[in-house]
Amino acid sequence: MTDFFEFQSKTKILSGRGALLRLPNEIRLLGGSRILLISDETLKKIGMTERIRSILQEENLQIAEIFTDIPTDSSLSVANHIAEICRDRQIDAIIALGGGSVIDTSKGVRMILSQKSDDILKLSGYEGLPAGKGIPLCIIPTTSGTGSEVTGVAVIRDENRNLKMEFISTNIQPDIAVLDPEMTVSMPPKVTAATGMDALCHAVEGYTCLQKNPLSDAYAVTAVRLVSENLVRAVKDGSDTDARIAMANAALMAGISFSNSMVGIVHGIGHALGAVSRVPHGTAMNILLPHCMMYNMDECEKGYADLLLWLAGPEIYAATPESGRAHACVRFIRRLSEQLRAICGLPLTLSEAGVSKADFERIAETSLRDGANLVNPKYVDRDVILSILEKAY
Repeated sequence: MTDFFEFQSKTKILSGRGALLRLPNEIRLLGGSRILLISDETLKKIGMTERIRSILQEENLQIAEIFTDIPTDSSLSVANHIAEICRDRQIDAIIALGGGSVIDTSKGVRMILSQKSDDILKLSGYEGLPAGKGIPLCIIPTTSGTGSEVTGVAVIRDENRNLKMEFISTNIQPDIAVLDPEMTVSMPPKVTAATGMDALCHAVEGYTCLQKNPLSDAYAVTAVRLVSENLVRAVKDGSDTDARIAMANAALMAGISFSNSMVGIVHGIGHALGAVSRVPHGTAMNILLPHCMMYNMDECEKGYADLLLWLAGPEIYAATPESGRAHACVRFIRRLSEQLRAICGLPLTLSEAGVSKADFERIAETSLRDGANLVNPKYVDRDVILSILEKAY
């Protein structure tokens, strides 16, 4: 056991069927009266933003502003723009409805407002953000992967430098997370698969990175088990609400784990793939995870061996020789990825994801600037990144 660790998870979690109906009371308890709803155009078109509006209206709460012009990768300029709208409209609470980009954007807006800043770039750094003015933030995820509804991390793209920036602070953690299967049943199979593998990656890295601790471990292994038992079910049948809520809980628990233990090389390279080659984040995690695990194997062998129990179950774990469990863990994840490709076409290689080898150097240089590599269990340099990219191609 580690000699010293820090752990924090302050987000109140509402999880299960009908969780959305509890939202108005939670907003009211947080003191919200002029509410900003941040979402995206797709969710607006299919009626989800109107669904949130109607739930609030039934309890005499009004949405003062709805903003849905969110890019695929959240951006610094958009966060600054929305914060200015909030000041003009005297917004005192934020609800974010959507996936990772929407959620990270909402965290960025809350950061700007709480710090009374005019530019989010002035707030960049690691654990240096004071509490500031309280602006209630409620997250309703419509995907099950990022875990961002409970994390102290926001990844926001600097479009001028073509770089994904990480803002990390316990003061970024949202106040409320609402997990309701009603919000995820419309997720397409490929998105379900990609976001599910993102959750798995968070749990694996959370269990093996340098800041791991007993509490983060407990969340990580439970998340691994839930993904193993429910991801394929959710991809095959999106209307399976039991599988949907299990995956939502898996993503959330993996988020709590890695928010405290941090992530490593998979995310360090994955962020760069998103910034340079526009590979969707979950797709990048799915492709990179087994290759990065093999690179970390000599430092993480025991951890990977432990995870085999939660991935494959007690019978396979017991039947696998102790010396082979870590490699069996990687093989299990490879087979899961292959199964997902067969079901829904989730890319298994960088070439399938449309990445050009001509971009490898730029990806490597971008990755080297990513803070996730700093807490990877094993040293990462340019040659290591290029080698992993070649193997993943």
